[in-house]
Amino acid sequence: MMSDDFLQQTTDLIREPFELEAAPPPANEEELLRMLADRIGDMLETQPEYLMSMLYRLDVLERKIRPVMQPDAPEPANWGLARLVLERQKQRAHTKRTVKPKPLEDMEGWEW
Repeated sequence: MMSDDFLQQTTDLIREPFELEAAPPPANEEELLRMLADRIGDMLETQPEYLMSMLYRLDVLERKIRPVMQPDAPEPANWGLARLVLERQKQRAHTKRTVKPKPLEDMEGWEW
């Protein structure tokens, strides 16, 4: 189970690319997954090329996408893709929390 802070950070990474800003904030990870699966289902029907482009930009690996898109996959494609997106965005949120970039030195003259 995700902490409220971590859920919020992960939700923020998902909301904009999937145009979920108008939806109420999810109460938990399962609700976020459901919202995402519903949106991905719509996109599979109406904008499949755009969805695949978005998955590429979100760095969801193609080798993970292929199996969930197969007709014999254990769950519908929208749910499989939603799980992959959620997994990747959770990784990104974790990285943002744990890896702090060092301040750049010798930036004189670059100020606005």
